[in-house]
Amino acid sequence: MDTHCAAALWQQLWHGLRGADPLPHLSFTHTDTFSSAFAVSELAATSIGLAAQALSDLLGNAAPVSVDVRLASRWFQQSVKPVNRPPAATWDALAGDYPTRDGWIRLHTNAPHHRAALLRVVGHVGDRQALANAVAAWHGDALEQAVIEAGGCAAVMRSEQAWLAHPQGMAVEREALISQQAVGEAPTPGWPLHPARPLRGVRVLDLTRIIAGPVATRFLASLGAQVLRLDPPDWQEPTLEEEMTSGKRCARLDLHTQDGRQQLRALIAHSDVVVHGYRADALEKLGFDAETRRQLAPGLVDVSLNAWGWSGPWRNRRGFDSLVQMGCGIAERGMIWRDSAVPTPLPVQALDHATGYMMAAAVLEGLRQRRMHHVGWQAQLSLARTARLLQTAGATPQQTQNGIAPHPQDNLSALEINRWGVAKRLRAAAYLPGTPMVCATPAFGLGSSVACW
Repeated sequence: MDTHCAAALWQQLWHGLRGADPLPHLSFTHTDTFSSAFAVSELAATSIGLAAQALSDLLGNAAPVSVDVRLASRWFQQSVKPVNRPPAATWDALAGDYPTRDGWIRLHTNAPHHRAALLRVVGHVGDRQALANAVAAWHGDALEQAVIEAGGCAAVMRSEQAWLAHPQGMAVEREALISQQAVGEAPTPGWPLHPARPLRGVRVLDLTRIIAGPVATRFLASLGAQVLRLDPPDWQEPTLEEEMTSGKRCARLDLHTQDGRQQLRALIAHSDVVVHGYRADALEKLGFDAETRRQLAPGLVDVSLNAWGWSGPWRNRRGFDSLVQMGCGIAERGMIWRDSAVPTPLPVQALDHATGYMMAAAVLEGLRQRRMHHVGWQAQLSLARTARLLQTAGATPQQTQNGIAPHPQDNLSALEINRWGVAKRLRAAAYLPGTPMVCATPAFGLGSSVACW
């Protein structure tokens, strides 16, 4: 483990959450790390540590927080390992990096409508080779823009220097790591905050999908929060369902109908926390801008995620971790570090996972602020800003290993039995005395519950 990079990350994360407050001590165990051009394991440990420290402060607990670096790294891979079946596929068959006439582009096709958007642009190719042949005829910037305009997801590979000179890169550079503020007055909450289940009685409405937001709400669920996840009627997430839904109830709601929007209003009105990952203006267009949410639930802790940042020309552009890595210079830097001929991303979706734990920390800080000062709280984070955090933390020495070796003691003692079968789940990576971090229920399928508290 690179202690210099870990210290730099911890300082930036803490000051991003708490400003000039004194930096608390964070201790580490089992410090083996990923092989990467960047401090990925250090980011895993410190971001999880930030969420745990925010919990400690919410409880008024002076006990020090400790993080197992190997376990933190493994949580950035996956927390669940099927016992009686193969793991779910991670990527759609067409997703990946392709050479263009003047560089590389990453195409994201895991969602059926994103795949359809790509095929409307390049033609209905049948396999990766046919897609590669089609992509090779395009200039990267032109294909990126065409896919985006068609409603798809793509990013050309840029260097860090090119990103910092790009209007969106310049906008992100000016943004705070965690942009947060108190909003309005709030009644005194009645949460008991017992150390054994600190968030028992806290209602968390989860309007997020894929990785970052679900990581945040999964962490909150492991502390006893009542988490209700809402998805559109037709949304499917087979690659991540078992991984991300433990401890949550999962329902569906059609926000394009009047009944669905009215139901969402009622849910928000009885929520303590809303976590959402819609593009910057999406909820606003549905009639649920930040002020409306605050009026519905005075004292609401409202934490939101965007991919490319909250200002600049791409603030409403669709994006995912792998695309941000490609667009901001991480994949290009990895290619140089590896001396490779192809883009080399991080070994895991580290931007997603780290941002998720930072979102959880922002929620816990918001709950602390509400208890102490009787205010609501709003916070905004983005994958692109987390990427910049990682880029500025410093390079790590090259490691000899290509992954984190699992150990039997990494898993919880009891097997998880859920709708997919039997699985092993990882133990928590962070340790806070007296506070187990474990979800009370197994993973559930999307739409398996009803949209009510």
